[in-house]
Amino acid sequence: MFAKLIIDIANSNVDRLFTYRIPEELDVRAGHRVLVPFGRGNKPVEGFVLELCEEYDARFEIKTIIRTMEPYTALLPDQLELAKWLAKAYHCTLCDALRLMLPAQLRGSRIKEKTVRTVVISQEISLEEARASMLKKDGSPRSPKQLEIFDLLAKSGMPMSVEDLNAYVPSAGPAISALLKKGLITERGFVTFRSPFTNELKRDSSPVLTDAQKKAVESIEAGEPRSVFLLHGVTGSGKTEVYLNTIQSVLDSGGGAIVLVPEISLTPQTTDRFRRRFGDTVAVMHSHLSAGERYDEWRRVRLGKARVVVGARSAVFAPVEGLKIIIIDEEHEPSYRSEMRPEYSADEVAVRRARLVGGKLVLGSATPQMISYLRAKQGAYKLIKLPERINGIPMPEVDIVDLRTEFMSGNNSIFSRDLAEKLKKCVSSGEQAILFLNRRGYSYHGECRACGFVFKCPHCDVAMTYHKFDNTLRCHYCGYRVSVPRTCPSCGSVYIKYTGIGTQQVEEQLKKLIPGVRCLRMDTDTTGGKTSHRDILDAFSQGEADVLIGTQMVAKGLDIPGVTLVGVVFADASLFHSDYRSGERTFQLLTQVAGRAGRAVNGDEPKPGRVVIQTNAPNHRAVRLAAEHNYEKFYELEIQDRLRTLFPPFSVFARALFECIDEKKAFESAERFAGEAEAVIGKTLSALSPEAQSELLFVSCGAAPIRKRENRYRYAVIIKLARTKHTSDVIKALWELSDGFNVEGFRGLELNPNDLL
Repeated sequence: MFAKLIIDIANSNVDRLFTYRIPEELDVRAGHRVLVPFGRGNKPVEGFVLELCEEYDARFEIKTIIRTMEPYTALLPDQLELAKWLAKAYHCTLCDALRLMLPAQLRGSRIKEKTVRTVVISQEISLEEARASMLKKDGSPRSPKQLEIFDLLAKSGMPMSVEDLNAYVPSAGPAISALLKKGLITERGFVTFRSPFTNELKRDSSPVLTDAQKKAVESIEAGEPRSVFLLHGVTGSGKTEVYLNTIQSVLDSGGGAIVLVPEISLTPQTTDRFRRRFGDTVAVMHSHLSAGERYDEWRRVRLGKARVVVGARSAVFAPVEGLKIIIIDEEHEPSYRSEMRPEYSADEVAVRRARLVGGKLVLGSATPQMISYLRAKQGAYKLIKLPERINGIPMPEVDIVDLRTEFMSGNNSIFSRDLAEKLKKCVSSGEQAILFLNRRGYSYHGECRACGFVFKCPHCDVAMTYHKFDNTLRCHYCGYRVSVPRTCPSCGSVYIKYTGIGTQQVEEQLKKLIPGVRCLRMDTDTTGGKTSHRDILDAFSQGEADVLIGTQMVAKGLDIPGVTLVGVVFADASLFHSDYRSGERTFQLLTQVAGRAGRAVNGDEPKPGRVVIQTNAPNHRAVRLAAEHNYEKFYELEIQDRLRTLFPPFSVFARALFECIDEKKAFESAERFAGEAEAVIGKTLSALSPEAQSELLFVSCGAAPIRKRENRYRYAVIIKLARTKHTSDVIKALWELSDGFNVEGFRGLELNPNDLL
């Protein structure tokens, strides 16, 4: 027998199948990782077996597989098919696609299984004889500690780890060594799993579902295999309980499940909820796990010891055997799209994987993506609605504060009078509040009031952010930092002003507004540690702080009973960007963060939730309709605008990026690509249809929004195409142009898969 495999080298020159002979003593199947000799020097390299065959091309030398890397197949059949689709859909090598399925530490044997040292009573001597040898003539123990350890092992009847014995008998090491030397106990070792869970949880059962929740669960269970469901439920409507009940049915039938959440900050809270329901069958996968934990969680899933996987974007590739359902919570989140090659979109990957395994996909959100809701309206997805909060809890009341009016009336504080008053009342009554601002640091940037000099990063074309806690200016793109200068480097003036606000300044001003207030801050600066997210959220949930201040980490998914007030310090931070999705994303953020308020029940009476949105654009529809909790109206207006202006999903954008130390070279390369792209598109469309020329809306060449980053100048070519039956042919032609465009600094062609696939 022979095996056809992909060599684990991410290079297009070797992105093809190589045939190797399978030795008789090896059990090799599709999905195995193997070690093989490769190249002229026959250097041992790893490879992925894709298929078996009974013959090979005799024109080529046939080499023999050295060994398998694991005793089991590392990749499932559906993962192999998914990798082939990924390579085609996202225009990457098959090796790159296959690597997505595995923890990085598995490759190159960079991580090993954890072995625990254990001891057990020796079988070479009877229990009575062994114990008698440990006693003096008067019946007293020769060594009390040795006898205590021996009796523990005898009572257990099972191997015990040295770590556990030390917990029962302090400083047991010397006594264990003595017993081993006497031959009364023997040493063993067994492979164990490193656990990412630091807390013990009690199991719970499902609460009584509302009629809407029951209907949602029944609709999903009755759906055809390979169906996609869009669960559109307002914040607090009980979407998670729908997920849990649906998964329970899957587990009862012997299947497995994957649940994706958008932020690492949500993972601990979500995982705890799933662990309470499903116990040890839950595994977690995200980037904050240690290398050993990540490997062991993958191994637990692959070996069938865990059948429910909760994790971030990459968990969509988890090796769940018998996968029957994939759930993507907060499906609108942009974090579900990878920014590293291959730039896959988790929801599109999930659609394909559900089709491959014959499973179902559930997309849940209070504010679905435009493309998802359009697909639901068109019948491609089945729409399920949860229009009300559970237990009759009302939606929070939302007040919009016009910051222009506040300023004109003499209020220069970052807190409007309305928000300041509500914060004081909330804290004094023992309730909790969340303050949201999607900007970390203290101030946006520093500038000299004498000459107008702005402190910019020397490596990037962006203003540096002032961080007051360590008195530094930092670039949030390349990480460059410098101590705050006392004088202007341009004119020598001491009149330096820091403008704009960040989460650090909100924290400082809050403490001035309410002396003695207990507050926590949750942003990238405070969550660098492995357990930082859990520690902050646990402390806040347990009432150790009155106010939680944060960026978008606090804007979604959190369910904290004591929160009755949410304040959006500055809603415009995400509103006026040069991105056609800025209105949509602002609406989503405001709706999600507002939904954190008033979710709990106090006795028999719901605690009313209150939200204050501070903005300079109170009449913008993203702000106004978020305050009204009116997604349907926002969708209708937004989708009409997208259709009228031909923005996605009615068109497709492609971007070619060029980065060079030499700015002129970057611009000239981009300009050349733009010309060739326009010619290729025109030729392709002309061949397809005489009228198709109008489907090319424009080809634009210019500096990227951040013109300089990490000492490299950046120019981009933007291509906009009307979405028609010809689009895939045009994209194929663009990929061919991109593949052959060998120019220094060319970063490749980028497409938004959500707009394409």
